[in-house]
Amino acid sequence: MTVTIRDARPEDEARWRALWDGYLAFYGVTIAADITDATWRRVFDPASAIFMRVAEVDGEVKGFTLCITHEGTWVRAPDCYLEDLFVDESARGRGVGRALLDDLVALCKKNGWVRLYWHTDETNATARKLYDTYVESDGHIRYRINI
Repeated sequence: MTVTIRDARPEDEARWRALWDGYLAFYGVTIAADITDATWRRVFDPASAIFMRVAEVDGEVKGFTLCITHEGTWVRAPDCYLEDLFVDESARGRGVGRALLDDLVALCKKNGWVRLYWHTDETNATARKLYDTYVESDGHIRYRINI
């Protein structure tokens, strides 16, 4: 199995939408189609702070991260906020989620971003299994890696 992480491309849209539908179903969330459309457009808008990385497993997109960079309130350099991470059921447990997070840590270091952070419900065992290998909870539902 070969996992490759790269920037999202416009031709990834159909596969991302299928993964996005799986993400929404997994978390039991409903989001209006126009919001999903706007999110996809913003990924490719050079003025947007949103970016997406995708994980290819043997040449097929099997996971993604959707992130936002912004100036932090208490720091002198930008932060990276991990909004969403999702791996297709067929690729779970095979290192794809870890590869996506490792990629974000490397991007933060490369770009001089001072933190990578995200949140999840304390009872979300699927996310905790992955995230806790990077950092312990600070007692809230927010997790942080100081780069």
